[in-house]
Amino acid sequence: MQTTSTAFASIGIIGKYMNAAALQQMQTDLADLARHLRAKNIDVWLEHNTAQHAELTGFHTASLEDIGKKVDLAIVMGGDGTMLSVARSLIGDNIPLVGINRGRFGFLTDLRAEDMLIVIDRILAGAHTTETRMLLQASVQRAGKQVYSGLALNDVVVKSGLRLIELEVEIDGKFVHKQRGDGLIISTPTGTTAYSLSAGGPILHPNVDAIALVPISPHTLSNRPITVSADSKIEVSLVQIDSAYVSFDGQFQLDLEAGDKIVVRRAAQKVTLLHPSEYCYFEMLRIKLNWG
Repeated sequence: MQTTSTAFASIGIIGKYMNAAALQQMQTDLADLARHLRAKNIDVWLEHNTAQHAELTGFHTASLEDIGKKVDLAIVMGGDGTMLSVARSLIGDNIPLVGINRGRFGFLTDLRAEDMLIVIDRILAGAHTTETRMLLQASVQRAGKQVYSGLALNDVVVKSGLRLIELEVEIDGKFVHKQRGDGLIISTPTGTTAYSLSAGGPILHPNVDAIALVPISPHTLSNRPITVSADSKIEVSLVQIDSAYVSFDGQFQLDLEAGDKIVVRRAAQKVTLLHPSEYCYFEMLRIKLNWG
């Protein structure tokens, strides 16, 4: 991380746009933030659904697909799931993101709503750090043809339906193992504090240039998590399944068939996050995971 100073003339605000009830609950916080920024002569844009369900009027509005083209910075209010969705949607616009936590854990949305205005002012004054997070690019190949391709900030997960599935894993063209179990998590460092963590995977610092492969309930206990270079090409072939799917950040899933191959690489794109200058990753872990 390095400290930078950047002026943001235009800022977008995006709430938990897919949940009208959640937006109504954070209505006051969203209104306070929008008015606070406008009082600083900042051009404020609200994501359309955020403005509608939070009943905020008098501000520019744009769809999630368009808002990134109109602003220099996006502030996301919600939980980590909201940040994951917004980050993928705005990836082509190359704008930094700030997260205000109105969810549960808040590994990605690290600002507290209680003191957001004070901290946002410090960020706008240049007292912030810039951090880039890697993404995964994954494609699903069926009978030699690509049937889907997508990005993930947290993880790409191959998961069984009702029964165990059998997978073959290759890394950079080298056979690694055949695995029977409930599936496999392929995680970025960001995603190692998500599903991967609950499956017994390692926590990787965001600066670590690596990808974690974490088996889900493997039938053979010697199947353990492994970490490989972020430049690796990971191929997962479905040998035997009754039912299975692949998911991207847990927010999109595609049904799979026996013989399908999922190919995962580091994506060319990155996500940029801004943190307050006092932000410490290890302090965040201590708080979120209740370490002593």
